[in-house]
Amino acid sequence: MLAEVAEQRQPLVLTENGEPKAVLQDMASYPETQETLALLTMLALGHQDVDAGGVKPAAEVVARLRAKRARAGGRP
Repeated sequence: MLAEVAEQRQPLVLTENGEPKAVLQDMASYPETQETLALLTMLALGHQDVDAGGVKPAAEVVARLRAKRARAGGRP
């Protein structure tokens, strides 16, 4: 069973009395799955920020930075 899961790189759903109870995944795929979940979490958090009004348009941010730089005498 383990060799088949590793070879096919497809998760195997383990059942008990016909009900799914666990998933067996090969170790090569596991880090990829974790990375995908982390990216999806970051994407969801970004969408929450947008929905909550916690972001500003890029043009507004650039204009503020340019104004700040101009007030500082053009220093980087």
